[in-house]
Amino acid sequence: MSVSRIRRHAQGVSLLKPFPFGRFEEGECVILENNLERVKSGDCQAMNSNIFTESSPISCLPGSVGSPSGIPNERATRVPADCMETAAALGPITLLQPGKIFFGNGSVATLAAELAARDVRKVLLVTSPGVIKSCSDVLSKLEDAGVCTRVYAEINAEPTVQMFEACLRVAREQPLDGIVGLGGGSPMDVAKLVAALATGTQSVRDVFGINLLHGRRLFLACLPTTSGTGSEVSPNAILLDESCQLKKGVISPHLVPDVACVDPLLTCSVPPAITAATGLDALTHCIEAYANRFAHPTVDLYALQGIRLISQNLLAAIADGRDTTARANLALGSLYGGLCLGPVNTAAVHALAYPLGGEFHIAHGISNAVLLPHVLRFNLPAMPERYAHIAVALGAQSARSPAATAERGIERLDYLMARCPMQRRISEFNVPQEALPRLAKAAMTVTRLLKNNPRTLTEQDALQIYHAAW
Repeated sequence: MSVSRIRRHAQGVSLLKPFPFGRFEEGECVILENNLERVKSGDCQAMNSNIFTESSPISCLPGSVGSPSGIPNERATRVPADCMETAAALGPITLLQPGKIFFGNGSVATLAAELAARDVRKVLLVTSPGVIKSCSDVLSKLEDAGVCTRVYAEINAEPTVQMFEACLRVAREQPLDGIVGLGGGSPMDVAKLVAALATGTQSVRDVFGINLLHGRRLFLACLPTTSGTGSEVSPNAILLDESCQLKKGVISPHLVPDVACVDPLLTCSVPPAITAATGLDALTHCIEAYANRFAHPTVDLYALQGIRLISQNLLAAIADGRDTTARANLALGSLYGGLCLGPVNTAAVHALAYPLGGEFHIAHGISNAVLLPHVLRFNLPAMPERYAHIAVALGAQSARSPAATAERGIERLDYLMARCPMQRRISEFNVPQEALPRLAKAAMTVTRLLKNNPRTLTEQDALQIYHAAW
């Protein structure tokens, strides 16, 4: 994907380095717009050249099928030479992305104009009570654009099937043109499922699994207010099934939003503890996508740069939520992590985290964080070179061997997490030690993620990891 950026100055604009692999700088706003026809017709000139205009914001036309290729600034990708497998030598991969991605400070206004241009006039906005209080600007922008918005602000925890079904009933009470998800992963996941199921005959229990959704008729847009889940660009939605106390996923291309709007200014009011938890969740997405049995060069680029951006900016955003540069770079890293989820997805960290959230209601980002270093130590022998690349992206110095470098990366990760305002042991969340075998057994049911793990994980291995994290 070759996308250029502009930075606004009082005197005009200046061209910066290509979008996907640079650092976001304050004052920039980007639109990524899919244009399959240009790809199909062989017109690749626009994809391989820098495009910019003095209009605001800029519009670039990458294809949605293929890789982030055609990047003129090769040095900026910094992909290790021994990791540059050719795409021809690997299996086919499908990149699922929204038709448009708006990124940049103030891009909410661009989203409102987009809805109006598409004649999306009646929407249900799915959010949470805390978010709607701090994001009133979103509502005013939609109102100014002539979009009639009904607010459903009842997603006050990680969503359950019951919570989703309550929102679905509200969506079916009146004709709608679209659904807008505003918030963290919880309201966005609910919004995605509501958009897909509001006009159909399937129930949510019918579609748990992979590629079981028949389709989606309603327009769907997502606006994240945290830098974490990447749900705004992914084909995934997760609900807690209360009947078995397990988190279950719906994976379908129909859940990829039509439009994603990542406005870093929406994240500035996020408290330090949530900034830490969601940031580590995004970091885990990038790490697990890079060290993965199904890793692919088209996704490696996003994963490595996401690791760099998140690890370099997380502590600054925690220390000062109004640091707009740190917030923007964190949002960009989270976006890259989200773009990894469709084609590659995560692995054992997430698989082991789901039972912690399902039974003990530990927040998803925290569940990942407490397990991450322990799973990496388990996986390291299976992919020392890849974990060495991750270590360098985290800021570790190279050692004499890939394994030694990878160990430095885990130490670097421990250093980062120790400075985050969060608890780091499972026992600190009132999880009794006698529950660990039950958690290990539950984790083994998440086969859609365990199959991605670099090293085969048995139930006994899972139990040992839980003990190490306890």
